[in-house]
Amino acid sequence: MRNYTQEQLERYSRHILLKDVGVEGQDKLLDGKVLIIGAGGLGSPAALYLAAAGVGTIGIVDGDRVDLSNLQRQIAHYTKDVGEWKTESASEKMVAINPDIKVIQYNQYLDASNIRGIIREYDFIIDGTDNFATKFLINDACVFENILFSHGGILRFDGQTMTIDPNKTACYRCVFNAPPPADLVPTCSQAGVLGAVAGMLGTVQAAEALKFLTRAGTLLTNRLLIFDALTMDFRTVKIEKNDNCPVCGSHPTVTELIDSPAAVCDLKSS
Repeated sequence: MRNYTQEQLERYSRHILLKDVGVEGQDKLLDGKVLIIGAGGLGSPAALYLAAAGVGTIGIVDGDRVDLSNLQRQIAHYTKDVGEWKTESASEKMVAINPDIKVIQYNQYLDASNIRGIIREYDFIIDGTDNFATKFLINDACVFENILFSHGGILRFDGQTMTIDPNKTACYRCVFNAPPPADLVPTCSQAGVLGAVAGMLGTVQAAEALKFLTRAGTLLTNRLLIFDALTMDFRTVKIEKNDNCPVCGSHPTVTELIDSPAAVCDLKSS
């Protein structure tokens, strides 16, 4: 157990009071490493909550700069940040919340050539991207590297998320198999999204990362959480690992990473 300063004991007191977290759990958070892919609508609230919680090392991947249209939902970025790298903007807010943490910035997009080398440095991955090509790339890379990750997706008033424990539980391809044809699903800019929906889902993803690091509770594995913010209906759909899955099944056909054309949002975060 580390020696906490009085300031740290006060900062993390609400975690330490939880019997399922306590001092040992906070130690695990401070020793933990989480990578957030996409510093947008999902990645912003996830990043801020992980920083506040004291996750010791947080990586942020995003090759985009802050745009005025992002500010309606991407709460890690302020008006003054328009034109700045999203990774730098998010990092500034995270360290301002909690100077205990270390933020590693990746001002780039992920592709088949670099993703495995980046994700293998982390304990847990949060997918905050908004295109199917990258979501399948993240899934396949995490399966190959055997790293847990949280999938999240939002559109209009709807959100969905699930956590994948590769080779043990259903993966993203077990459920969705392959990216849809281009133009079948509308883009964020075409269909819109209620800003608060991003916050609702991103905080669920952050909670999954914190639960994994502290070993508290039950992860959202083999279940797809779906919600509709218009009606505030929440439901979970049971899913199963698919033995015929092309990446984690008994006879995989996806045996290497391949870059696919982006179907929506040009590889940008949601």
